[in-house]
Amino acid sequence: MEINPAFWAKKKVLLTGHTGFKGSWLTLWLESLGADVIGYSLKPPTTPNLFEVAQAIRGITSVIGDIRNLKDLRAAIDYHEPQIVIHMAAQSLVMESYKHPVETYATNIMGTVNILESTFHSNSVKVLINVTSDKCYNNSEQAQEYKEDSPMGGHDPYSSSKGCSELVTSAYRNSFFSGPTSKVFIASGRAGNVIGGGDWAKNRLIPDIMQEFMADRPAFIRNPSFIRPWQHVLDPLSGYLLLAEKLWLEGDSFAEGWNFGPNDTNSQPVSWIAKRLAYLWGQDAQWTTSSTPQPHEASVLRLDCSKARTILGWNPKLNLEKALDWTHEWYQAYHRKEDMPKFTRSQISRYQNMRCT
Repeated sequence: MEINPAFWAKKKVLLTGHTGFKGSWLTLWLESLGADVIGYSLKPPTTPNLFEVAQAIRGITSVIGDIRNLKDLRAAIDYHEPQIVIHMAAQSLVMESYKHPVETYATNIMGTVNILESTFHSNSVKVLINVTSDKCYNNSEQAQEYKEDSPMGGHDPYSSSKGCSELVTSAYRNSFFSGPTSKVFIASGRAGNVIGGGDWAKNRLIPDIMQEFMADRPAFIRNPSFIRPWQHVLDPLSGYLLLAEKLWLEGDSFAEGWNFGPNDTNSQPVSWIAKRLAYLWGQDAQWTTSSTPQPHEASVLRLDCSKARTILGWNPKLNLEKALDWTHEWYQAYHRKEDMPKFTRSQISRYQNMRCT
């Protein structure tokens, strides 16, 4: 199943977190599909950032606001009257959640409550997707794949906050958005570790490696043996768009949780990623590690995405090597000071014209 541009043309879409890494890519994609995009987010979280580098603000309405402020969020939704809401605003870093747990819980849990509450009181919203994380599951650190009905959990503040966000979404759906009179359909999307050009977040593998390589320094890797379900950012974003279409057209039968992860061969250790990127970058690029203990992060994490493949008709288009190629190409283009708004949009166009692998 492919994304239908005709469906998105003129649709009013409110996207929270539009200034972040994933949010900027989705902003550009929605704008290219002809959607009327209203972004609601804090200012870009890093300097530089994809939102400004790719000039994602062109052609959209950008509202700087905090999802922790229910009054302002509800006023924005009432004023702009979106038909579809995609909630991506979050504190999205495990390491940052150890430093700022209160902010992490306030943003990821109460932010979810606020978007659901605002949607409940809206007269315009028909579809809401809450984007959480593969880390929402109660990870046993075993080589198992987590399905949508696996227990929620989380060892660290970030992971547990995403598990709570899923529970809040389920509770609101069952309490306020179910039954024959409901006109709003709510689902959640759970994606793995996304990679792609334009990410500058601290303590995240690809940005850390690319920034060091661009500065001709060896990259430091915290946990080289840890395994993650790596995927290019455009793959899960395509899943969210397909899911929104299905919710709009078929309603309740798609109003539940969905995993959007890569194929099994894309689950590789951190060291494999570092070696591959060093090879692609060339110029004697190197990486190093340390035996110093690091804060806890899940060592093994895999998703079972058979539900999205068989029922939704979604499949990833980029295998891991291709995803790393595209990521490397983006940072090389940035390093050479190319036209990044054009380059970024060209990758979206290339992706849309690809067939699933």
